[in-house]
Amino acid sequence: MRQRVRKTVLLISFLLFPVIIWYFSPYLIIQGASEHIMNGSFIVFMLMLVLSMFFGRVWCGYLCPAGGLQECLFAGNPNPAKQGWRNRIKYVIWTVWIIAIIATFIMGKNDLTINPFYMTDHGISITEIHNYIMYYGVLMLLVLPALIHGRRATCHYICWMAPFMVIGSSLGRLLHLPQLHIEADKDACIACGKCNKSCPMGLDVKKMVSEEKTSKCTECIQCGACIDTCPKKVLKYKMTWKRS
Repeated sequence: MRQRVRKTVLLISFLLFPVIIWYFSPYLIIQGASEHIMNGSFIVFMLMLVLSMFFGRVWCGYLCPAGGLQECLFAGNPNPAKQGWRNRIKYVIWTVWIIAIIATFIMGKNDLTINPFYMTDHGISITEIHNYIMYYGVLMLLVLPALIHGRRATCHYICWMAPFMVIGSSLGRLLHLPQLHIEADKDACIACGKCNKSCPMGLDVKKMVSEEKTSKCTECIQCGACIDTCPKKVLKYKMTWKRS
């Protein structure tokens, strides 16, 4: 039941993407910085950073329109995306982007203002026909890695939102804040591998259980698919930080 609800919410989020896309725009942050405007996407990314200190990457698992689109593509390529060094690409992209924001802000003009609806039409992102050219370009950017490399490859490789939540989760642990994570009873695991098959991120959950690393994986999106498919109820949500 939980996974049906989760996937339905993700689908609705994706269907709303033309309305809300500017609130996730890395470019509009730079443009806003040049005018000293804290825009909608800046506010959304800061919320991701703060909320991830307590909830990890729940946004990715339950609300992200880009994630919803990629899960619709599982039929096209259901294989787990290769990880390792590829997962670091997004941090390189993110670092260059943050440097560009800071440099643009330093060189920008005007007094600092807050405008959540910057460059939108009454809060709606796509209102002009020519904007759909950019919109479909973004969709292709999200679709191609997932089709070529496998499950949620865009999340693993190039997502500009994920580093905010990884940093937030790390800060939460550093500050010893109560934090949502998936915990496992290693001794009860029968190594059936159903958790691996169900994971939308293509993670090796079985291995993480055996190594007691489920609560520390920065690529986990807290979707609970592994919890819901485990026949022995080895996995569960927990709102504390287990230190080991």
